[in-house]
Amino acid sequence: MVAAFRRSFSVVAASIGLAAVVSTLASAPALAQAASAATARETLSVLDEPGRVSTEEITITEGPFKRQLVFFRSNEPPGTIEIHTSERFLYLTLGNNRALRYGIGVGREGFQWSGLVKITRKAEWPDWTPPPEMIARQPYLPRFMAGGPGNPMGARAMYLGGTVYRIHGTNQPETIGQSISSGCFRLANGDVVDLYAHANVGTKVIIRHAASL
Repeated sequence: MVAAFRRSFSVVAASIGLAAVVSTLASAPALAQAASAATARETLSVLDEPGRVSTEEITITEGPFKRQLVFFRSNEPPGTIEIHTSERFLYLTLGNNRALRYGIGVGREGFQWSGLVKITRKAEWPDWTPPPEMIARQPYLPRFMAGGPGNPMGARAMYLGGTVYRIHGTNQPETIGQSISSGCFRLANGDVVDLYAHANVGTKVIIRHAASL
């Protein structure tokens, strides 16, 4: 009698264990899918959004990242652009220790850089051809996108030396002040239009990046 009960209990326990395993295996794809969806949402929230419309009138009007005249010590001649990535500011020097300061978005961790370059080309509503290394990281991006209000490059672009980097507008003005790009410097469309009017081909651009501890 006891032996029969033990055998019966073992069979029931095994059945319960098997059911638990089957249940876990069945739910695993759903859990993985939910995790993937959450990861995708987190990733997409900081990446470029092709097709999102933003006009050239959008500017930052409040807070520290709005365009404003500031006191700025510099030995550079008027018209020089100085970018301070750690501060998220771009300065257009005016002389007499004054500068126009613009709030910017900068490269994310691992994509920030420093150097001395010149503006080699300017474009209004520039086309966008993501470089191969960006396509490798974000394969869903278009291989080419014509310029316009839905283009992530925004209303204006100033190309920096022989690099793939630019100072450009954005259709995501809420990202100004953040470090999320692949190395370019983005301004709200209204601000990049203003800077574009002051900066010429040949303008000296100094990128300063203070390493964080």
